[in-house]
Amino acid sequence: MNNIFGSKNKKTPFSVGIVGGGQLAQMLSQAAKLREVQVVIQTPSINDPAALVSNRLVLTKPGDIKGLHELAACCHAITFENEWLDMNALIKLESLGANFIPSLSAIKPFVDKTSQRKLLDDLSIPGASWIPLSSNQIGPFKIPDGWNFPLMAKASRGGYDGKGTIALKDFTDLQNLLRSVNADNWFVERWIGFEKELALVASRDIDGNIRAYPLVETSQSNQICDWVMAPANVPHDVQQFAYNIAASLLTETHYIGVIAIEFFYGKNGLMVNEIAPRTHNSGHYTIEACNSSQFDQQICIAAGLAVPDPQLIAPGALMVNLLGLAEKNTLSLDHRLAELNKIEGLNLHWYGKEKETKGRKLGHATYLLSSTNPITRQREAQSALERIRSIWPTSLAIMD
Repeated sequence: MNNIFGSKNKKTPFSVGIVGGGQLAQMLSQAAKLREVQVVIQTPSINDPAALVSNRLVLTKPGDIKGLHELAACCHAITFENEWLDMNALIKLESLGANFIPSLSAIKPFVDKTSQRKLLDDLSIPGASWIPLSSNQIGPFKIPDGWNFPLMAKASRGGYDGKGTIALKDFTDLQNLLRSVNADNWFVERWIGFEKELALVASRDIDGNIRAYPLVETSQSNQICDWVMAPANVPHDVQQFAYNIAASLLTETHYIGVIAIEFFYGKNGLMVNEIAPRTHNSGHYTIEACNSSQFDQQICIAAGLAVPDPQLIAPGALMVNLLGLAEKNTLSLDHRLAELNKIEGLNLHWYGKEKETKGRKLGHATYLLSSTNPITRQREAQSALERIRSIWPTSLAIMD
């Protein structure tokens, strides 16, 4: 079929379209600017974070088909800020010549958490045992033999930062869930005990070359990422296993672009928790700590530029999320930002969102670590974290 969007040589300089206008799109735009790549953002508001740094805006909701046509008409390639995609609308656009990075066939197994679980099972990649909430078509939902409470229930689509996940402590919680949701859109996992939560960001370019950042340790507060430390203090074989899992997923799906994998690590070994087919909160530290950030990798791949091999340029890094606080917090927003800016060596990223609401991701701060010894480096990170949190506490600490 002919490409209705015209030849690429009519779209100069090179331009990348991004579906979505939040902080991930903002940081993609900032990385593109350093590469002299033009960025067009599809987002509904001129006040969204990415709108402030883009070259052009398509002011429609990300799923709007007319907006997607406009985006494709002025861009050489289109990438995504998140995985909440209308695949049917995008497939029609791809058939008309739109160039998506990653391709829709590659991203499809990852946009739904149920299909993620099926892919992990097909590839014999370790993850939690699971069953669809609608698995019993006749009679009540039954817990498999050998399973015990607590259990974890997850929505197949739309869940993030603790949304779309419910811990089930007992049968009462399970019954309440069944009464309140569409069972076809949920599944239940066996509870995984863990010692650490880990994450890996990796990329695959158009020639099939796979690159990965160090495996990092993450910490959650109220099911939202609190901090990330790179590299994780785990054995080398764990790091290698995480890379092998990423390489298997990228190769099997012919995926082109950046992907992130969240893991649980404990007595059961390394197990996949969730997969994000995009840049990810756990990779924000790469902006300062690496020669090529996760955002730079995605832009280089989408724009057909040479892709650098990512390397740490410091012994390690700590990234701390800055979430919106409740009104009863004693320090004003301006005061908190001013105090953070006084910390020598702290790199502050502010997303420019209009309103501070409790739990909203407003920015992040990255502190480069200087120690090459894992134990000393962890102490250094803990000291930096305590200082940052003395100025900007977690949302959990001030929740009603």
